Amino acid sequence: MAAEYREPLLKKKYYKNCPGCKVDEMKELEQGLPIRPLLSIWIIVLCTALPISSLFPFLYFMIRDFHIAEREEDIGSYAGYVGSAFMLGRALTSVSWGIFADRYGRKPVIIMGTTSVVIFNTLFGLSVNFWMAVITRFLLGSLNGLLGPIKAYAVEIFRDEYQALGLSTVSTAWGIGLIIGPALGGFLAQPAEKYPNLFSKDSLFGRFPYFLPCLAISIFALAVTIATCWLPETLHKHNDNDQSSDDSYDALEAASNESNTKDITEKEEGRESTSKQSLLKNWPLMSSIIVYCVFSLHDMAYTEIFSLWAVSPRKYGGLSYSTEQVGEVLAVSGFSLLVFQMSLYPYVERLLGPVMVSRIGSVLAIPLLQSYPLIAMLSGFTLTLVINCASVLKNVLSVSIITGLFILQNRAVDQHQRGAANGIAMTGMSLFKAVGPAGGGALFSWSEKRLDASFLPGTQMVFFVLNIVEAVGFLLTFEPFLAQHRQ
Repeated sequence: MAAEYREPLLKKKYYKNCPGCKVDEMKELEQGLPIRPLLSIWIIVLCTALPISSLFPFLYFMIRDFHIAEREEDIGSYAGYVGSAFMLGRALTSVSWGIFADRYGRKPVIIMGTTSVVIFNTLFGLSVNFWMAVITRFLLGSLNGLLGPIKAYAVEIFRDEYQALGLSTVSTAWGIGLIIGPALGGFLAQPAEKYPNLFSKDSLFGRFPYFLPCLAISIFALAVTIATCWLPETLHKHNDNDQSSDDSYDALEAASNESNTKDITEKEEGRESTSKQSLLKNWPLMSSIIVYCVFSLHDMAYTEIFSLWAVSPRKYGGLSYSTEQVGEVLAVSGFSLLVFQMSLYPYVERLLGPVMVSRIGSVLAIPLLQSYPLIAMLSGFTLTLVINCASVLKNVLSVSIITGLFILQNRAVDQHQRGAANGIAMTGMSLFKAVGPAGGGALFSWSEKRLDASFLPGTQMVFFVLNIVEAVGFLLTFEPFLAQHRQ
């Protein structure tokens, strides 16, 4: 009799017209690896990441062509302002987009974000002066608020055992986008000079030498925008005291055992207080966001500095690379990163945990970065081999750190707060990343003016400062600063 009474209690409660409940039902019936949602998330995040970094290989030359910098050494500073405009715009709107996603759903925010790439990335490629470039980048950042909600979506669309893989997919696509983007920019910028048989100097791409990489990304974004119309919504849209069907299931299952009644009451009260708690008072969430912001500042500054360093002349401590050579290095890094994140990262995360992965990654990155000025002394095949290996390792370490922090953030909140929580994370990260390109560009310009300094001359100072930021992030991963959510 007890068994007959228990069975209905174990059935989860679904609401007929709730999109979130439909996804939960689908997850219960699903068998094996969810390839389609993984692919959907991958291309959406890739679409968002590509325009962020695609300008870095040609930004030096774009600023030069605008004739706004009085001296060659000042180009890096102006390049930093253009790079920061996107992040500043995103910082001002990320929380609003997160709240919008919690109220109206993840899907509308995703569609609007990919649409903004189509419009404003195209206009950026057609920029005729410095201020048009800054404004179009700012508007692109302001209206592209999908990165926070897509992380919430990646947690909600997968079963528990695949959530780490889902977040790994977000950071993998993000990392690869930040690598393939510069590769596209490097190969496709200035096509009339590189491919004169295909593009004449009088053509559209001759008059706008940086339009082709932007156009290619915008066409891809248009295809992604159309495809996202068939994306399932994961937000629960029913009034059930803000409890998901999983919460109801846990409560009913526990209630069937009278001896556990007291424990269940305490558990539900704790869960209710957590869900009503202000996100700003949720220290496991806020501490992981702060650490995430520090590492994001480092990564964005590194992305800006690496491209400037690679294309700058040898006399300033650079590699004298062309945009095409920079693109080749970053393309190799992108492929290696994809292989690592899809095969090894989930295993490493289960073995060591997200915090330990972040600590190990930050420690290994420090000596690697400090070796970059020494790498600049190499030449020929040796330089090509070493810089490719260093770039692959640095990007694998960076994305592993960020993925671990994604996991901590999304474990710290319930579903109905996840969009806003990721919005706060995106605001903080965007503010820090806005500082990254501007600070990185200014630091790089300053380093080129102190080639004869007695302490850390030239680019040695650049990579030393990057390592200070990395070391601060490493120290913040320890308790009592970084608190982990106890489930």
